[in-house]
Amino acid sequence: MKPIWEEVEKNAQGLDTEYYDADENSEILKKYRVLNVPTFIFLDKKGGEILRLEGLQNKEELLKIVKENLDK
Repeated sequence: MKPIWEEVEKNAQGLDTEYYDADENSEILKKYRVLNVPTFIFLDKKGGEILRLEGLQNKEELLKIVKENLDK
């Protein structure tokens, strides 16, 4: 998934991304209630969750979601 997400990042200026390794960040997994890997959690500028996607995703759908929510 990381190569696909890197493509999304290249096409969405202003996107702020954080990556966490599930094996090394159990506290983050608990904080965000992550049960499946990969999980994409989209937050607004105040840190509130907008959307959560679990499992493999395609680049086009991810890019569409990012562009629709970038200004929130």
